Amino acid sequence: QVQLVESGGGLVQAGGSLRLSCAASGRTFSWNAMGWFRQAPGKEREFVGAYTWSGNTYYADFVKGRFAMSRDNAKNTVTLQMNSLKPEDTALYYCAAGSSPYYSGAYYDVREYHYWGQGTQVTVSA
Repeated sequence: QVQLVESGGGLVQAGGSLRLSCAASGRTFSWNAMGWFRQAPGKEREFVGAYTWSGNTYYADFVKGRFAMSRDNAKNTVTLQMNSLKPEDTALYYCAAGSSPYYSGAYYDVREYHYWGQGTQVTVSA
């Protein structure tokens, strides 16, 4: 069983920064992409960013220039550095992993990710 555990959420003022981490544990598996998604109350879960095994990163337009993903292979961890946070960034942030045979390359699609963490809350005050 693969487990993903997010950490680093919290309350921050607008313009501030937070760093989210996602640690993968459990049985050994090879992931094709690690993604971050978020879900605000009453809204659908939406794509934030993805890091593919080949080293490419992709971001939603609304976070470009503000958020950045990185990975630590030795620790099997992916991080999401969030800067210049806005109140509209308030949401529950989820880490997800996509692997064969479920992942086909659509890194922005929630259906591509088979493993999910429990989420970490990010609240940005005005």
